[in-house]
Amino acid sequence: MTGSRYDADRIEDPYSYRGTACLKNRLGLRDPDTLQAFELEMSTLRADEPLPAGRFGPPHYRRIHRHLFQDVYRWAGRYRTIATSKGGNLFCRPQFIEREMTRLFDRLKSADFLLGSSRDVFIRSVAEFISDLNAIHPFREGNGRSQLAFLHLLALRAGHPLEIERIKPAIFLAAMIRSFDGDINPLSEHLGTLLA
Repeated sequence: MTGSRYDADRIEDPYSYRGTACLKNRLGLRDPDTLQAFELEMSTLRADEPLPAGRFGPPHYRRIHRHLFQDVYRWAGRYRTIATSKGGNLFCRPQFIEREMTRLFDRLKSADFLLGSSRDVFIRSVAEFISDLNAIHPFREGNGRSQLAFLHLLALRAGHPLEIERIKPAIFLAAMIRSFDGDINPLSEHLGTLLA
């Protein structure tokens, strides 16, 4: 999902080249399609490397984003500073991102990172977590890939490995949209098909 596909609640996006919908990037690419291809290639290569270790909190999550997008964006791993929306749905305001991320990850920690949970509890809890994380949308770009990378690590830790590569993008995206409206059942169902 590149910046060109986001509606923005802004006058001028400081993340984009002036007068364009193309995000500023390390190569200076000005064509959104070329940037999207470069971003996908580099984040895919980085995803094949070992992901950063950590304590499954917000700093760890930021390190994962930084790892995936370090070759593309200078701001990789930093929370966004502007309001963004997609499809008319406004994500968390930037001034509340840090607080909401702490709250969300504290909830995960209090559930012992879902370790020892049953299959059904794990899937439902992970669907709720990913849905809430998506609604926060802490980064200007790369939220979806960061979510999946973190989900992979969380599932391994919880003893319920997921085969993330089996995600069907269209089904997953539709389920994420439904979850934004409060219905996590499609997301739970799709995640359940990924259990190893």
